Amino acid sequence: MKNLFFLLIAFSGLLSCNNSINISVTNPGNFDRSEMIELPVDKLMALPAGKSYQVMNKQGETLASQLTYDGKLIFQTDIKAKENVVFTIRTGLPIEFPTRTYGRFITERYDDFAWENDRVAFRVYGPALIPIDGPSNGIDLWYKKTSNMILDKWYKDDIAKVRSYHVDHGEGLDDYKVGRTLGAGMMAPFENDSLYLNDNFVTQELFENGPLRTTFKLTYKNMTVDGNSFSESRTFSIDAGSQLTKVIQEYGTAKKLQVAAGIVKRAVDDEPFTALTDKGSAAVVYEEPENGNTGKVFVGMVFPKGLEQVKSHTHSIIHPKTKREETHSHVLAITSYYPGQPITYYTGFGWEQFGFRTLDDFRNYLTYFTKIIEEPLIIKFL
Repeated sequence: MKNLFFLLIAFSGLLSCNNSINISVTNPGNFDRSEMIELPVDKLMALPAGKSYQVMNKQGETLASQLTYDGKLIFQTDIKAKENVVFTIRTGLPIEFPTRTYGRFITERYDDFAWENDRVAFRVYGPALIPIDGPSNGIDLWYKKTSNMILDKWYKDDIAKVRSYHVDHGEGLDDYKVGRTLGAGMMAPFENDSLYLNDNFVTQELFENGPLRTTFKLTYKNMTVDGNSFSESRTFSIDAGSQLTKVIQEYGTAKKLQVAAGIVKRAVDDEPFTALTDKGSAAVVYEEPENGNTGKVFVGMVFPKGLEQVKSHTHSIIHPKTKREETHSHVLAITSYYPGQPITYYTGFGWEQFGFRTLDDFRNYLTYFTKIIEEPLIIKFL
């Protein structure tokens, strides 16, 4: 009987071990960070199938987590400089966590696609808007100053003419102007010192929608540049807590292509600020001119693999809808696109009414963001 008792204890311990996995996370940097941890799901195959994964910290608290469409378990944590933290992954019943990222296809407003997290919001324009305003495939910014999800509310109230989202009613507003430009960080071919802007997206596909990450893909009509015809698509994702949205740009070209991501400038003589890190990544910042509606807004882009050039560029167009000549200027972040090698970069903004009072505050954030990319956390399965 005594031996049977010990056998039961051992069997119980084995079951416990088989229902959980410990991981070690080490911050190699000399700075504190708040970061999304990504674990490949195939590393969790030792856990029982058919149940949800739960992430526990050393205090035994269950952290918000998400299974992503591309096979990762993600969760967010704070970790101090040089700190090592152990987390436990176990199986259990599904848990619903507060939504901190959200996006959708806005069929009720000319096919916009809009997305947000608990810090920022964005949108791009869809095909139904072209007959009304002409093509406009830049990135639009929605300045928000609440951690709540506001897209559905703002659209509903604006369409019903209850409240315009162009006016700040306490949660922020849409005051960014895009027009026939790249807006706040869209990419376009840039050959022979000329920008080639595509039209609005043609199709959209939502891959995942929170609570910690939202990801979707937009496809566009084929482009022709210097006799070279190719497809275009881009995949956007946004993580909880970030000021920036991730962009994966793809062209179906068989030839090398010079491309540029751009931030629209409001005056030709405005100068960008460029920060280059010692490991090759690059950040570009542009400060929007102040106005009575918003105050200070800082738009920025981060390129983990660096850039070939940053420069100001001005061009004139005949607007397809109004038939009037327009002149637009951009801060261009220029690099080369190679066949079969998508470009990953990040774009977003900081607002003085929601955490970024000065340009230096936002510059420091982008420096921190690049340091996180350059000094990844060390993750080990124990």
